[in-house]
Amino acid sequence: MPTFGMEFVPNYPPKDLINYCKFAEDNGVNYLWITDHYNNRHVFEMLALLADKTTRIKMGTGITNTFTHSPADTATAIATLDELSDGRACCGIGPGDLSTLPKIGIPVEKPIARLVEAVAIMRTMWSGAPVNTPNNPVFKFQGASLAYKPKQKNIPVYIGAQGEKMIETAGKIGDGSLINASNPKDFKVAMPIINKAKGDKKFDVAACVAVSIDNDIKKAKGAVKPVAAFITAGSPPPILARHGLDPNVVATIKAALGKGDFKTAFGSVNDAMIDAFSIYGTPADINAKIDGLTSLGVTQIVVGSPIGPDRYNSIRLIGKYVIK
Repeated sequence: MPTFGMEFVPNYPPKDLINYCKFAEDNGVNYLWITDHYNNRHVFEMLALLADKTTRIKMGTGITNTFTHSPADTATAIATLDELSDGRACCGIGPGDLSTLPKIGIPVEKPIARLVEAVAIMRTMWSGAPVNTPNNPVFKFQGASLAYKPKQKNIPVYIGAQGEKMIETAGKIGDGSLINASNPKDFKVAMPIINKAKGDKKFDVAACVAVSIDNDIKKAKGAVKPVAAFITAGSPPPILARHGLDPNVVATIKAALGKGDFKTAFGSVNDAMIDAFSIYGTPADINAKIDGLTSLGVTQIVVGSPIGPDRYNSIRLIGKYVIK
């Protein structure tokens, strides 16, 4: 059986986020993953609040990046979270959000090299050793170290991945991966890459799935449409082709979202897009689709936005009927 995580975007007041996350913990969820974008509440401040208000659930960034944060900054933030949570911290990290970084003038250069260097630096800093990397192409550290150690000896590092090269990188350097995919077609491609790259080490394959659960299947489908629109617009051409999606319709959605024309964007989402980039329906529907992912090797299901038309009710349904 897989473990279960839940992803939250901190785009609503902190008190609401805390209540959702506490409710998730009460309903058996194993991991909290909080997204990191400059335009939402700050991820590490939210995680600190959650560490104080929860007791059991593991938590981490879902995901942070190596462009807006130095690896030294991320290392000390995660180590602090590990202290605050009494050893429950994880670090989800990836190449960065290509839809937001250019808006703040950050060129997305050498994303894989930056990521590989950053993970190695963070692990060294968590160990208490100084970092000396004067010959690194990106991060040239000279004796940097933390003045304290985190609670855990080895903080788990999850690599956010979607493209094949990043999935391979996740297998090589990560303790786990956070793969933005909801469809078995994507994991049939990803799993052989991961298995070859990870070798014999233990590795947690986490599927970040856009989920909408409700006893009313029409409500569940309606709630997931906007999310499917954004995922469709942000997916690279190889993934769109894998799912046989019409590039003209995709272009319409992308253009409409760019103009803030949500009526056109959401109205252009078709069933093929919803099936490609989300799972929705009743608890029985959700369980059947999860079984399709775990049969391919997925070991953690991360329930992502929208969760459902009524977030509290959807978390309750997941706890009662999906987490076993």
